[in-house]
Amino acid sequence: MNYQAPRWLPGGHLQTIYPAIFIPKPAVLFRRERWNTPDGDFIDVDFVDGNPGKPLLVLFHGLEGSSNSHYARSLMAHISALGWNGALPHFRGCSGELNLAPRFYHSGDAQEVDWIMQAMRRYRDQNDLGALYATGVSLGGNALLRWLGEFQHESDFVEAACAISAPLDLTGGGAALGKGFNRLYTALFLQTLKPKCLKKLEQFPDLFDRVSLLKASNLYEFDNIVTAPLHGYRDTDDYWHRASAKHVLNDITVRTLVLNARNDPFLPTCHLPQVAAKNVTLDYPEEGGHVGFAVGTAPGSNEWLPRKILHFLSGAPAEKTNPEYLDSQDAIQSIL
Repeated sequence: MNYQAPRWLPGGHLQTIYPAIFIPKPAVLFRRERWNTPDGDFIDVDFVDGNPGKPLLVLFHGLEGSSNSHYARSLMAHISALGWNGALPHFRGCSGELNLAPRFYHSGDAQEVDWIMQAMRRYRDQNDLGALYATGVSLGGNALLRWLGEFQHESDFVEAACAISAPLDLTGGGAALGKGFNRLYTALFLQTLKPKCLKKLEQFPDLFDRVSLLKASNLYEFDNIVTAPLHGYRDTDDYWHRASAKHVLNDITVRTLVLNARNDPFLPTCHLPQVAAKNVTLDYPEEGGHVGFAVGTAPGSNEWLPRKILHFLSGAPAEKTNPEYLDSQDAIQSIL
């Protein structure tokens, strides 16, 4: 199931921005639960309730994402139509309410993903659901891959996993985001990250330096002031190196798809890993942007990505990957 960008949507930047802003998001009926964390904090989990016996798909969102992100709404609408069950755990501080602990979340948060996935396994068992799948997008994809690699002996209850547009090399991706047009993306991230941090300083006045935070103009400076020291890293360089998913791709035992477009502005092609464990499929289409992959005639749709994810998770045979087959919702249902 190969991706080909529509002719009216050329280039990595347009393929990134247009699907996120201009393609209408489908309506999804979410049910929210608040889960207490082991360290006395909380996360909010948005559920899509499907049918008993049907699979449970867990989606980890990207940096400053949520259940309202375009990819989240698209994927959850798709699985809802199939009667599947879905869960989107919000990273701390991303559900609309500031979390209680000093920490936030980060790209290498394997321990956080571990307790969430262990809780999801119990939720699946208690509700008599089917296979458990995990998907992560951007930062959430990197964190998921870190968990799959670091906790390989504890992750075997996951049937399959997908990482979409993950920043597999945080150093290479971080450098790219600090240059040229990419600085627009950085500015958008900082517009929400900085206000959260200012509120965090009201909770914990000495957590980090307020003046330095306000002066931060890129993710390198922000991570040096906030993310790295708050989560046990020496500095940004240490964080970006140690948290990169590329280091654990050979350790993953769960059947996993790693999907990154070669024109993704967030991670230049030269930083895409070329070697991984035999259970890991590295899929690097020429186009698609960052979590883009729009298809169809203008104004287009975001249908390709959820179908790609569900196709891989279900382990559908290769002969069913042609576009005509996947154009039909009934055909997708027959795969699953």
